[in-house]
Amino acid sequence: MVYTCSGKSIQIYYLGKSSNTTLHYKEAEADMAPEKDSNGLDNYAFALEGRFCDLPDSKHGEEMDSSLEGDNNKLAYCVTDVPPWYLCIILGIQHCLTAFGGIIAIPLILSQGLCLQFDGLTQSHLISTIFFVSGICTLLQVTFGIRLPILQGGTFTLLAPSMAMLSMPEWTCPAWTQNASLVNTSSTEFMEVWQSRMRALQGSIMVGSLFQVFVGFSGLIGLFMRFIGPLTIAPTISLIGLSLFDSAGTSAGNHWGISTMTTALIIMFSQYLRHIAVPFPTYSKEKNLHTSRVYVFQILPVLLGITLSWLICYILTIYNVFPTEADRYGYLARTDLKGDVMSQAPWISFPYPGQWGMPTVSLAGVVGILAGVISSMIESVGDYHACARLSGAPPPPKHAINRGIGIEGLGCLLAGAWGTGNGTTSYSENVGALGITKVGSRMVIVASGVLMVVMGVFGKVGAIFTTIPSPVVGGMFMVMFGVISAAGVANLQYTDMNSSRNIFIFGFSMFSGLVIPNWIFKNPKAIATGVVELDQVLQVLLTTSMFVGGFFGFILDNTIPGSKHERGILAWNKAHEDDSGNTLESGEVYNLPFGISSYLSSSSWLRYIPFCPPGEPRSLDGCRADTSSLEPKQPLGNPEPSPIIIGVAL
Repeated sequence: MVYTCSGKSIQIYYLGKSSNTTLHYKEAEADMAPEKDSNGLDNYAFALEGRFCDLPDSKHGEEMDSSLEGDNNKLAYCVTDVPPWYLCIILGIQHCLTAFGGIIAIPLILSQGLCLQFDGLTQSHLISTIFFVSGICTLLQVTFGIRLPILQGGTFTLLAPSMAMLSMPEWTCPAWTQNASLVNTSSTEFMEVWQSRMRALQGSIMVGSLFQVFVGFSGLIGLFMRFIGPLTIAPTISLIGLSLFDSAGTSAGNHWGISTMTTALIIMFSQYLRHIAVPFPTYSKEKNLHTSRVYVFQILPVLLGITLSWLICYILTIYNVFPTEADRYGYLARTDLKGDVMSQAPWISFPYPGQWGMPTVSLAGVVGILAGVISSMIESVGDYHACARLSGAPPPPKHAINRGIGIEGLGCLLAGAWGTGNGTTSYSENVGALGITKVGSRMVIVASGVLMVVMGVFGKVGAIFTTIPSPVVGGMFMVMFGVISAAGVANLQYTDMNSSRNIFIFGFSMFSGLVIPNWIFKNPKAIATGVVELDQVLQVLLTTSMFVGGFFGFILDNTIPGSKHERGILAWNKAHEDDSGNTLESGEVYNLPFGISSYLSSSSWLRYIPFCPPGEPRSLDGCRADTSSLEPKQPLGNPEPSPIIIGVAL
């Protein structure tokens, strides 16, 4: 049934056997390229496909069997619904575990640049701090930011420039810190070595995050997106993973047997067993004690792979299968190397701003961090749209996107102040988890944020993670960094890759992003302009692969002649278009809480502030359709698995 109303096409669908009707409205744009299919990229972390809560796309709606596909796509709880408290806690724990791999990987990688390889206690403090700050930033984002069920955590886009900064000659780790027998972790000299590096990193992140705050709250993110397309994003994201191959190889090489086993387990769980449901005993008032089938391999492949490998290493350590001499191959696969960390770590520890001292600012570090911040912003905009589709919300309006980017910048500022050595960003794998659980409520993510804060306060939790053997971490890196690289390449689906122009731009950008940083690393004294500050800036930028590749992709894509269709701009804009307008449903989802929006709407001049919601939302004039069906309250059943697969990592 189709109505025409105010220039919009209002299409009413009947989904499955439900008596509820739902509305899907979309501005018809003839100049937009047709939406691309997933091209078979339905496996882990490569594609996020989903629909609004009972709002299927018309193209798919005509082709699908309404009774089967309709039931599959229904959400048990939409973004504004409040599930039972116990369900919020259970699903909140699941979201924490889904993000666990990416969150703990960042401190473990940073510890190499901070000279902390043999200081497990400090590593545990860093892990606790990043959990604590991630929880706070998640609560801020869900409450005052984009207001979608999207988790915040550490970002790999800031990891690359951070490692480039720490590789500068002035921050190179002293030789004695690389020898476990010479390191006294409680000595003043050692503490100054790593804390001075952390303070320089903190200051650079804090200053760089101010740029993201400004871009978000000023509404300039729309201007950035006008010039940045798939041919800029693809090499930038791909080179994040490729540039970290050395960290993965170093960790995995400590025992290739254990790292290979870890990689094989994660691949088996995430790819081969993901559609196998495992029966779990459950209880409900209607059915009493019964079994429910849960796709546990699909939801927690990284956690299961690491835990199983960890357990095997523990057993082999008990029976002394691994050597006990520090200079023998395989020694680092033992689980008792940091056994004293658990006893030394406090039960309760509150991270606080400036816990490592007063941050210092480095111009070279700030410029490098800016490159990572820009990449993080662009990635987050795509996550917002994907999250809206999977949580039953309308596409996010401009004021919500501006607010979301601004709050992410504020989160990076807090992360820098607390001393995580990293920033925060939206987690793509948790967006995909919404399609698995069929629960898009933001209250679940609020529960996740509270849980992460609690995990950050309990020092023993961070200490447990530091006992993971290095080869197990290396096996996880092999999968995670590979997926990050491929996720960047997946952006090329929007472009015409039969075009020699696009092939040249992508190939040259990727190759330059590998060659130039590698040469600078081998010739650190080659840059000598006579100005020390300029030398440091160039050193950081030219050793950051994602900046070099993204820079060439941006310049070439915007200067070499090519149509918008050829460049992928049309398809890219269509995938990220804002067609929600200012509707009643949009206001309910994205307006500020606690009556703040009503207060702001009383002042007419506030509507011109980019991050403030506009005035009273307009209704769909001329139509008397009931829009309340956009948020059906359905009991949580046992839905069939969605084709959306959560990522192994970012």
